[in-house]
Amino acid sequence: MKTTIGDQNNFINYAPSRGVVLIVDDNPTNLQVLSSFLDQSNFEVWAARSGEKALQRLENDDLPDLILLDVMMPGIDGFETCKQLKSNPRVQDIPVIFMTALSETADKVKGLQLGAVDYITKPFQHEEVLVRIENHLRLRNLTKTLIAKNVELQQTQTQLIQAEKVAALGQLTAGIAHEVNNPINFIAGNLNFVEQYVHEIVNLLYLYQKYLPEPPDEIQNAIQKSDLNFLLNDLSKIIQSMQVGTDRVTEIVSYLNNFSRHREDGKKLANLHEGLESTLLILGHRFKQNVNQPAIQLIKEYGDLPLVECFAGEINQVFMNLICNAIDAIEEKNKDINTTYQNTGIIKIKTEAIGEQVILRIADNGSGINNADQTKIFDVFYTTKPVGKGTGLGLSIAYQIVVNNHHGKLTYDSKPGEGIEFIIELPIQ
Repeated sequence: MKTTIGDQNNFINYAPSRGVVLIVDDNPTNLQVLSSFLDQSNFEVWAARSGEKALQRLENDDLPDLILLDVMMPGIDGFETCKQLKSNPRVQDIPVIFMTALSETADKVKGLQLGAVDYITKPFQHEEVLVRIENHLRLRNLTKTLIAKNVELQQTQTQLIQAEKVAALGQLTAGIAHEVNNPINFIAGNLNFVEQYVHEIVNLLYLYQKYLPEPPDEIQNAIQKSDLNFLLNDLSKIIQSMQVGTDRVTEIVSYLNNFSRHREDGKKLANLHEGLESTLLILGHRFKQNVNQPAIQLIKEYGDLPLVECFAGEINQVFMNLICNAIDAIEEKNKDINTTYQNTGIIKIKTEAIGEQVILRIADNGSGINNADQTKIFDVFYTTKPVGKGTGLGLSIAYQIVVNNHHGKLTYDSKPGEGIEFIIELPIQ
């Protein structure tokens, strides 16, 4: 156990410490009496003879569990010291008990309003001091436990919701892909025969024209009316267009299958660019111009990425959440402007590999994040969107997936009014 009074450090071996108490008092006698008593009660005691020294002491990495603070001190008195303590997020949750000879109710109320949890009246009654310290340390420990359990509960709830969303979206996309896959395979397979049959019929018509150059008037009128030469030339182009269309649908089905990969399959090597493309394909309609919004410009700067070992379905969910968030931000900014087509939305996606990790950046030119919101955007259920427009889960889920499930990083850079850029860092393996 360590007892510190003034500038002296004394190391005394007792039973395990019951907690660290910082005593702030300009009276050496009071310091000595309290320190000795608390020392004998198995507390580790730190001491400071002024409010200024106490604040300096609290700038160190180690912090006390409780502060005994004298009210009447030269320089910064106890009230001002407490005020500064409670304005510092790093130490504001440390319980403060005032020590005072003042008995006026107004003084006690003032101290409690500043954030103190209790008063100890001079001259000290050792048993009373001990009971009050023990009670407030117990309350603080219970509060810490409740906060930790609440955070754990929120994380579990977020993970359950995330798993349910990923599973539901995966089942939906897999179902759509399955239903579309059969008919498109039928069409694609028969197009080759259609093209072959049409080619044979066209050749047959050309043979008729070659050996019967002067057909009856009725046939000549029909040929002129239908513009046979145009039909024969365009028919081949139509078949080629249909082939391109079926190839595109087949590609969409492949993207949907890629997006719907489930976590149950375990971590696998995945092409993140394919995941991005499948997500952009699903969200493609939201980039187009409509009566309420101008088109959103998409800029892609893809680097040379290796295959990344990950839960592909979950990473696709991160892409979905972040890109949706970017689109929402641009749309909300346009609504605030209240002038049609005044702002051209831009979403930029950049990828690169650096060392043993890949970096993906998703940036937009929406309204950005206000300073007051920047510490909360990854919190569960926190949203700046109007009621009914957001659940406050998208960014929280993305954070859980990247940080907890993939041991990566999800950070952001934002300037209010200018947009936000999210940076995803994932280990390659």
